[in-house]
Amino acid sequence: MTDCSHPSLDFQDLGRRKLQADFSGGHLSNEGGLLLISQLDQCLGITDRLAHGFTDHRDQRYVEHSLPELLRQRIYGLVAGYEDLNDHELLRGDPLIAAAVGKTDPLGEGRIGDDKGNPLAGKSTLNRLETTNAQTQNGDLSTHYHKIHANHADIERTLIELSTQALPEDTKEIIIDFDATDDLIHGSQEGRYFHGYYRNYCYLPLYAFVGDLPFYAKLRTCDRDGCDGTVEALVSIVAQLRTRFPQARIIVRGDSGFAREAIMKWCEDNDCYYCLGMAKNTRLKKLLEPEMIKARETACLTGGYACRFDSFTYQTLNTWSRPRRLIGKAQIIRDKENPRFVVTNLPETPWTEEASPSEITDFSPEGIYRDLYCARGDMENRIKEQQLDMFADRTSSAAMASNQLRLWFSTIAYLLVQQLRTHALKGTQLARATVGTIRQRLLKVAAAITVSVRRVHVRLCSNFVLREIFGQAHERISLLQERS
Repeated sequence: MTDCSHPSLDFQDLGRRKLQADFSGGHLSNEGGLLLISQLDQCLGITDRLAHGFTDHRDQRYVEHSLPELLRQRIYGLVAGYEDLNDHELLRGDPLIAAAVGKTDPLGEGRIGDDKGNPLAGKSTLNRLETTNAQTQNGDLSTHYHKIHANHADIERTLIELSTQALPEDTKEIIIDFDATDDLIHGSQEGRYFHGYYRNYCYLPLYAFVGDLPFYAKLRTCDRDGCDGTVEALVSIVAQLRTRFPQARIIVRGDSGFAREAIMKWCEDNDCYYCLGMAKNTRLKKLLEPEMIKARETACLTGGYACRFDSFTYQTLNTWSRPRRLIGKAQIIRDKENPRFVVTNLPETPWTEEASPSEITDFSPEGIYRDLYCARGDMENRIKEQQLDMFADRTSSAAMASNQLRLWFSTIAYLLVQQLRTHALKGTQLARATVGTIRQRLLKVAAAITVSVRRVHVRLCSNFVLREIFGQAHERISLLQERS
């Protein structure tokens, strides 16, 4: 007898065979790779730690979706490429995501009414999570939209702690990269201002990375200096780093927007080094002119290119409290001058042999500029990756507090994938792959899910191309669990 609930769909014939399809395949998902993310998350306790930054005022007797489950659903969704809450309305019935999140009933068979068969939270429930700190007229937590409260200071501190713990135990030198970028605004969001440089309405978030690890992500309005809040960020970040790595050398790096008296003085007063870009001006160009003359002479012999470096002492007329060391680059490109400057408190000679080893091997002006300062450009790739692949620039909520939460969720999702690279993908073809590549090639795995009384069985695609890397990643995470 034909099952009328699954009507057959006829396609073109394959020779003498008919090609037919129906929707009787069972409980399927294409998110099989989230099992690795879930396993790693459980091992490192990332989302559980994040949950400590929230206070749940809901009556737990009537709660179907716990706070950690809501956080996992939202963050794992970002890892899987789902940026919006509307996506989660369509994903409510995905048994694989439900299993990864930790649902004991991944098929949702125990739920009632319209929720039967939907084990995950819908967009309205997740929206209540993201709008936790949106203010009502009386500012209380009495309404159903304000039952979960986010402590932004705790979440900010948790992110720094998680990234600090992700650094290798033998870390001797730590380079903190700071940068600001634009998050475009397309509506009437809170904190909406026009930015002259970006020529648009936007937010101006401040990021801090140590290598590939995201330490700081603070959403700010754009009606301010791009470096505002850097000292406050340094206080929090350096305190955590010094707690775990008391002997480590700390270097702060940034472009010319961070060459400010407050930042440099804080570093000098707190035993930190800095290497910051410096905006060019007439006085600096004059100091560099002897090297620029030599560069022009060289360019005449090389066909239009030359580059020379110099180091000298400089102090602004009004804003700096003391003279500081500057490194100048006299560059000629196609007969055009391109002077560049860096301000630093790094020594002119290598540290003593008793000091911890350094990634800086050349302390000459050229070495510091090329090997240390120019390397900061990689941070821009990290920001771009987080924005493009983890939707860090998705700021569609009316409330700025909600958009800040979205930015932190994106950052935690990025941290999870970075930890996957470090602990599970090292030495594989995906070791340095972008988030988008890892998602497409490793995490998007077709899977069939069956549930019995004693077991949830996930059958992954038999001809999955990267099954060996998948198995290797699982083995490495399992070993990490045993050691932790």
